Amino acid sequence: MKTFITFIVSLTLSFYVNEIQANSSLKANFIKGNPNITSIHKMTFGPEGILFIGDSNAAQIVAIDLSEHPKLDNSEVKIDQLDEVIADMMGTTVDQIQITDMVVNPENNNIYLSIQHSSGVPILLRVEENVLKQVPLDNVSFSKTTLSDPVSEEAKDRRGRKLRKWAVADIKYMNGKVLLSGLSNQEFASTFRSIDFPFNEKQTYSSLEIYHAAHGKYETHAPIKAFIPTSINGTQHLVAGYTCTPLVIFPMDKIEPGKHSKGRTVAELGSGNSPVDMIEIENEGNRYLLIANNNRPLMKMDFKDLEAYQGSLTTPVTKKGAAVGVDYVNLPFVNVHQLDKLGDGGFLIIQRETNGNLALKTGNSWWVK
Repeated sequence: MKTFITFIVSLTLSFYVNEIQANSSLKANFIKGNPNITSIHKMTFGPEGILFIGDSNAAQIVAIDLSEHPKLDNSEVKIDQLDEVIADMMGTTVDQIQITDMVVNPENNNIYLSIQHSSGVPILLRVEENVLKQVPLDNVSFSKTTLSDPVSEEAKDRRGRKLRKWAVADIKYMNGKVLLSGLSNQEFASTFRSIDFPFNEKQTYSSLEIYHAAHGKYETHAPIKAFIPTSINGTQHLVAGYTCTPLVIFPMDKIEPGKHSKGRTVAELGSGNSPVDMIEIENEGNRYLLIANNNRPLMKMDFKDLEAYQGSLTTPVTKKGAAVGVDYVNLPFVNVHQLDKLGDGGFLIIQRETNGNLALKTGNSWWVK
């Protein structure tokens, strides 16, 4: 009898331990249904197969569980005429679609593309053996949060272009936090948010200021277009790229909620350009920063050079297109529209090739040495 009772107690304790572990999961508060995603401007993966979607139109961040998708071998992925393939899938023409982002799940190398149709309908696609498959978004396991004080739907820039799409300019996940850059409706519009995940009611953000060497002035309204959280000389920093094209670093411990933060401009990568994506690659113990641009080749910057540079750009760069500050190398990849890491030390790109072909393919890692 004593043995039987001990068994029952052990079984009961095991049940409660498993129940506690299940409830402590990042997905404990997820619900099944339609998250009502209105746009997909930026995406990033967190742990447990969770995809975070930056929905600028609705000013919300949506977390979706994609862990059920099995691991695939995408080491030799190649899809030609990508825009035409997508347009055919959607029964439309190339001019009616826009590829807004591409992201790779680091846990299984699954590749996802976000598409915006001219009708306003957002589409999520997954690459499966070089074939695109649509991922339904109307009945998923999800959690979401609404951004506080986003840039208004009516706000426009000096050229009359709507600014709402910059409510979420870029997004990353790190250590229980969803990090995102964008614009708010405050006086200092450029913001950086660090949102607890699982989501809760608490939400604060910091305003940012940088010296823009190509413009010759300090600015607080331009959003960070692409960023990565990383270690520089042993401490956590934010490496941020802006349009036209200053590269700025912010110590993470100096970006305090509700306060104004100034970054250190370490490079001017050339005016008339905007960063598209930014990743960190490691090869043979060396770390490199790769930056895809809308009007420049793919750039490679050695972290040793970034860490060794202790200066700050505080005077104008008057020569059009000139680059100053931390050195970098232009890699032979032009017209790179999207960039992300793929596996250990590899990278994936969407590139408009010289013959006009829009290709989803792996980059040649020989250059990342």
